[in-house]
Amino acid sequence: MASETSGGGAGAGGVAGGAAGGGSARVDAWIWAVRLVKTRPMGAAACKGGHVRVNGERVKPAYAVHVGDEVRLRHADGRERVVVVKRVIRKRVGPPAAVECYVDNSPPPPPREAVAPAGVRDRGTGRPTKRDRREMERLRGFEG
Repeated sequence: MASETSGGGAGAGGVAGGAAGGGSARVDAWIWAVRLVKTRPMGAAACKGGHVRVNGERVKPAYAVHVGDEVRLRHADGRERVVVVKRVIRKRVGPPAAVECYVDNSPPPPPREAVAPAGVRDRGTGRPTKRDRREMERLRGFEG
């Protein structure tokens, strides 16, 4: 009868908390488990703030994700991660195992703009004056 329980846990080399065959997990726990966010409370906060969408709709932290769902997560820096659930897990795993749990369809990061480097000041010259700051902005192309 022990083999019929639905609990889970990691077998020898297996992924804890679910298999590719089915099941569900909370969306906040899943995005944490596959390392899309650093902590589970950050995952819950992202859901509450409307930064997580499953199949195009905003979801609450307790929303259940299933295999085949598309999860969109907007990070604080403006970058959006688009992943398709390949395996449902509930416990955090290492990075090599985590990438096996989803298909990453995220757009490539935008190219870095050719921004002029900040003006280099000699050591010990102190803080820039207002005039220095305005000259540096003028050099960078920020007319104010």
